Amino acid sequence: MTHSRTTATFAPPVMEARRWLEGVTFPADRPLINVSQAAPVDPPPLALREEIARFAVTEDSAHLYGPVLGNPNLRSELARQIGLHYDAQVASEQVAITSGCNQAFAAAITAITDQDDEVIVPTPWYFNHKMWLDMAGVRSVDLQTDDTLLPDPAMARSLITDKTRAIVLVSPNNPGGVEYPAPLVRAFFDLAQEHGIRLIVDETYRDFDSRSGPPHDLFSQSDWDQTLIHLYSFSKAYRLTGHRVGAIATNPAFLSEIEKFLDTVAICPGQIGQHSALWGMQNLSQWLAGERDEILDRRAAITELLPRLNDKGWRLLGLGAYFAYFEHPFDIPSDELARRLVTEAGILLLPGTMFLPQDDPAGKQQVRIAFANLDRAGIQQLFDRLAALSF
Repeated sequence: MTHSRTTATFAPPVMEARRWLEGVTFPADRPLINVSQAAPVDPPPLALREEIARFAVTEDSAHLYGPVLGNPNLRSELARQIGLHYDAQVASEQVAITSGCNQAFAAAITAITDQDDEVIVPTPWYFNHKMWLDMAGVRSVDLQTDDTLLPDPAMARSLITDKTRAIVLVSPNNPGGVEYPAPLVRAFFDLAQEHGIRLIVDETYRDFDSRSGPPHDLFSQSDWDQTLIHLYSFSKAYRLTGHRVGAIATNPAFLSEIEKFLDTVAICPGQIGQHSALWGMQNLSQWLAGERDEILDRRAAITELLPRLNDKGWRLLGLGAYFAYFEHPFDIPSDELARRLVTEAGILLLPGTMFLPQDDPAGKQQVRIAFANLDRAGIQQLFDRLAALSF
């Protein structure tokens, strides 16, 4: 095969994991427990679906092109809500809407890098970030995290070169689940500002952060938009995964560069998705609070059941948002373990090898469990099956 930008990266991990299910049947008394993907499986609430139907039927604009950087009313409302969430002032011209958060990341990287530039990425990384950097011809510089999956700004400082264009953080983290403390996020912002590089903070899961109050103070810093590139997704909050609505907040001049990428790739975000996100923000705050409470209760269930797995040698490395990230106790690599779990335990999860460089041995001992679609009974069943394993 001819070498290309796509051959430079690996296959999409979630799609690869789904292929492990081909030809496998699961008995009625032991159905598949799928904890491989961090996406809601339920549709949006009925009121939102009814609004989607009304908009699609009655508004001609639902089916037309719109502004490349998103509809003004959605940009304005998101700017207002970012301001409320972070106790800061954000202007609508500092916000753009994208076709999902992955596109926001791709657009940002394209607008700040050239061939062979470098971006510092804590490991374990979110695999789609790594995939885009590979396909963009940008070198990922791995920043190893500590035993609690938190990155060290001093270590990041030692990795900065004249080729470094950005540092990427995800909080609450995917795959690790950990919520980055506000002082840590601020330390990375100060480091990026000092070196004249960007700090990309992907906050896709911010609506499920267990903390109250602003998760960091970056939006309160003067000239925040010269350093910070904030990424957000409506997919998890309002169950709009199929509508592909994400967002980016940064300075307006930089958004003009991003506009070139967005116009070329998708022209504009979909109108139905944008309307859904706006209606959700304006009408579903109480519903979303209930969703957050449910996710936090499922997280609490994992904490309560954890001694069961600890007794079997499992070790929890990170927990939060949609994720529990574990070190497994078996003397087999996690990619082999993950495949065997499908047939031997009826569990589909992702191995740590999908989130770490091939030469990092930690990946062989780690697995990610995306628990958001399991209720307490489902989590109990998952832990029962994991505790019964022996290899």
